[in-house]
Amino acid sequence: MDGVRHRRRVRRVVSAVAGTWAARAYLALCGALLVWVSADAFLVSHEDASMAGVVPLLATAPLSMLFLLAPWEGIAAYVSVVVVSALANAALVNWCVLALGRSAGAAR
Repeated sequence: MDGVRHRRRVRRVVSAVAGTWAARAYLALCGALLVWVSADAFLVSHEDASMAGVVPLLATAPLSMLFLLAPWEGIAAYVSVVVVSALANAALVNWCVLALGRSAGAAR
């Protein structure tokens, strides 16, 4: 019985974060940006600093900007800021799409 409850809880959380195509597309975009930044950082040599790391932060703003105020440093902190911000923004996108779908259905 606990396994069934656990699966339902996981399914409910996943549908709250990525229940719509818009939220899934946003998460895919953020994941692709992280892969791009990783490839840029580890595979491409730069004479000067690369600004590629800024793009995922801008894509997950405004929450990522608040997390940057925390005293964390390093790659793990950067990735966790982007991932947590992307999940929170995807939940907001999901909620907006569902709310707009309900209001459009009520207007008919």
